[in-house]
Amino acid sequence: MTNGIRAVAGYAPRFRITADEFAEAWGRFEAGGIEEKAVAGADEDALTMAAEVARDALHADGTHGEAVSYLAFASSTPPLAEEDLTARLGAMLGVPETAARRSYSGSTRAGTQALLDALDSDLGDGIGLVVVADCPRGHLDDAVDHAAGAGAAAFVVVDEGLAHVTDRAEYTTPYPGTRFRETGSDRVEGLDVTNYDRKAFREVVTGAADQLGQVDPDAAAVQSPDGRLPYRVAGGLGVDTDTIAACATVHDLGDTGAASVPLGLVKALAADDQQTILGVSFGSGAGSDAFVVECESGLPSSLRLDGDQPISYAEYLRQRGEVTSGPPSGGGAYVSVPTWKRSIPQRYRLEAGRCPECGALNFPPEGACNACNTRTDYDPVELSGTGTVEALTTISQGGAPPEFAEQQGKAGDFAVAVVALDGPTDGSVSAPAQVTDAAPDALSVGDTVETVIRRIYTQEGVTRYGFKIRPQGGL
Repeated sequence: MTNGIRAVAGYAPRFRITADEFAEAWGRFEAGGIEEKAVAGADEDALTMAAEVARDALHADGTHGEAVSYLAFASSTPPLAEEDLTARLGAMLGVPETAARRSYSGSTRAGTQALLDALDSDLGDGIGLVVVADCPRGHLDDAVDHAAGAGAAAFVVVDEGLAHVTDRAEYTTPYPGTRFRETGSDRVEGLDVTNYDRKAFREVVTGAADQLGQVDPDAAAVQSPDGRLPYRVAGGLGVDTDTIAACATVHDLGDTGAASVPLGLVKALAADDQQTILGVSFGSGAGSDAFVVECESGLPSSLRLDGDQPISYAEYLRQRGEVTSGPPSGGGAYVSVPTWKRSIPQRYRLEAGRCPECGALNFPPEGACNACNTRTDYDPVELSGTGTVEALTTISQGGAPPEFAEQQGKAGDFAVAVVALDGPTDGSVSAPAQVTDAAPDALSVGDTVETVIRRIYTQEGVTRYGFKIRPQGGL
């Protein structure tokens, strides 16, 4: 028997742009069936979304990163074309350095491949964690970009669980040009040959599903490049359109790429009345995974898919950096990669030090104790990730340090706070932090906040990630 799923989580960014905004800008909207879509913020990417949804899944499961013995990350839009991002993701989550790692990319089928492989893997004495995150983009004037959304899903995998894959199949045949991204480009493209694209989609998804036994699912998570294509193949999959709509996310989030089917699966697993689920992915080239999940009720889950911040098309272009000039040349505080690497435990996991002489917390845990001035070896502790605002200021255009000028150009004014970060059991320690997911005037002194991993800035081609703060409760 293969491994099972014990907990799931889904996440989407807070920003939303409607189909009407696109239609007003272009005179048309070329992604049928999508009412609005999620937009990654200026400091978000596939890796930060992965970290956020993974934390949610572990919290839903009641476990922590140190229990993970197998970590998989899948994305067709990783922030770097070459780097094993499971190293950074694992450090953000506190996953042991000895855990097995797997990376999947190059196709919107990557998410289902990651999940199915994890269900077949030896987890040893730990748990598996599968994380899928994507934020595709196309050329501004084509249907790919009109549909492109953002989202992430995560699965806690164990040798026993409440949900199991009971049947699976795959189908692959060459359909070049249906959806591709050239080397060195961040834009997904297609040849826009509608009949060819539809034929490719229909053949591979039905070809995979046809190999399964008789299935009468309560929900069907089907790859959704737009809001209409999955419904066009309903008959070929042996389901009705209501079964697809039962766990569809495309209408509100857009095309979430490799996360499309995983997000649909998470939504279905979180609903107690959907116990048999059909999953069918599609990756251009073209290939498909089809599988059946049987789930008992009560699966622990976390769903944060609602957006609370509508944006205009002009703001959409700014958040993506389409109309900003990029980082300024020269200037700014230079922090070498080796120096930044030494601070990763503090920036990723809020690792502080408790003074063995007086018990005070020190963050970062170096130098003399800020309470008793003793130079000592600190006892390592991790802060709780919550805190209280002690002071605030707003960084406006022209006021941002050069390394943060690009972020200010994309996201607009942002707040910076001094926060009293709570200790794991008692005490607190003050630290500066940028505010994200909130307007500059959304916080006041005395408000409670929580930390979240986001992009800080990029220097020498290497993006620095670290904690920021936002109003407690997230989205």
